[in-house]
Amino acid sequence: MTYKTGSIGEFMHWTKSVIGAPDAVGAPKRWFDSDGTASKVLGTTTSPEAMVKLLSVENLALLHTIATLRPDSVRALAQHTHRKESNLSRTLKKLHEAGIVDFEAGAGRTRAPRLVARRVTLDLDLVGSGSMVSVERPKAS
Repeated sequence: MTYKTGSIGEFMHWTKSVIGAPDAVGAPKRWFDSDGTASKVLGTTTSPEAMVKLLSVENLALLHTIATLRPDSVRALAQHTHRKESNLSRTLKKLHEAGIVDFEAGAGRTRAPRLVARRVTLDLDLVGSGSMVSVERPKAS
């Protein structure tokens, strides 16, 4: 992931240097005031390769099901999708780690999966190591 952290003054100095050499190799595509802000905005540490595997046709259908049916538990989702609950839980955990799915507390110990991302963007650098994944979540109102 290519990003940089620093103060407004450092950002201004960096911007002026990039304008002077717009073809600067390895220039950050985003600038944040701290690593904490970067992780909140970028939302995932999942590699582009892992994200491609995670967003299979089957898992995209699963995400659509979660968004439209809003199941009240993982068990209900497993029954609806005809998937084993243990396998589904592993997939949901990976989707959660990628910032795509979260869980609401339900009755007892149940957890209801919820789709929290609206868009996933993969920026693949085909000749270098500058690939990046960003997960877009709806703005809080």
